[in-house]
Amino acid sequence: MTQPDFRPWIYRWSRPIIAAIALLGLTLTTYLTIVKVTGKEAFCLGEQSGAGSCNDVFSSPYATVFGLPLTVYGMGAYFIILLLAVLPLAFNLTLQKPQRETVERITGWGLLLGSTAMMVASGYLMYILAFDLQTFCPYCVASASFAVSFFLLSLLGRNWQDLGQLFLGITMVGLVTWVGTLGVFAQDTPTTVAGDRTPIPTLQRPPQPGVGWQITTDSGNAELQLAQHLHNQGAKMYGAYWCPHCHEQKLLLGKQAFQKIDYIECGRGAKNSQRDRCSADGIEAYPTWEINGQRYTGIQSPDKLAKLSNYDGSTNFKYTMPGL
Repeated sequence: MTQPDFRPWIYRWSRPIIAAIALLGLTLTTYLTIVKVTGKEAFCLGEQSGAGSCNDVFSSPYATVFGLPLTVYGMGAYFIILLLAVLPLAFNLTLQKPQRETVERITGWGLLLGSTAMMVASGYLMYILAFDLQTFCPYCVASASFAVSFFLLSLLGRNWQDLGQLFLGITMVGLVTWVGTLGVFAQDTPTTVAGDRTPIPTLQRPPQPGVGWQITTDSGNAELQLAQHLHNQGAKMYGAYWCPHCHEQKLLLGKQAFQKIDYIECGRGAKNSQRDRCSADGIEAYPTWEINGQRYTGIQSPDKLAKLSNYDGSTNFKYTMPGL
């Protein structure tokens, strides 16, 4: 006869709830991975013309890590959480009580520490979404909510005997994840720039819908020569009006030089948008430069553009930016 379970409801139901949420997260990330790999567009709830969409987020540099879609790592994380949640439930009838308690304890720690890592990484990505990409992505918000739910259910779903060990474990995993996430998403260190240059202005407001930000820097002779050389070489820059890094790239060249650049606008709802061409060309991140048949993602300093395009003119460029 089965003994009644007098434990608090959260102890009894935390794992099934975690498993259900993890299964939903696994389904969503699988869908988004297929969308990313096939080059199609995801369904974006509440998307408005002229505003950044979740598809723009999936095309940003942050959507790819070590050559793989970020959603692939999400699939792996959700699968591990799902496995840890259901493992004790699967062995509930086949293992003796001491063995069940051991499995539950080990997987309980796995759920807590794994959800801590997911929550910290998601928190950083939410910061990027709000302050860097400056757009709304319901899938991203849902994923962050799932991570917080995992953490709370894991924390409240069992009786933790050693609170000091609990706090230490959460703190250590959180710090390691935070440092690792910053390292993963840090931009590659560009070539060192010689001489004194003026830092480009920082962005103080959201982009104007469909247009972006005004280019407020004036080009020097070196920038004009480089831009003309890039045009003659057939170089192209793919970008989106809402993309802060794209605008910073424009500021580095200056408004007069940028007019010479063969620029392809990929943003949905933008003026002169060529989104279909961007999709057909397989563009996955902004900005993307295509120079001499090779593609380079992220901001490229004028010195780097000169090197990549075999430019041999003046390199007395006017502007730089922190970390570049």
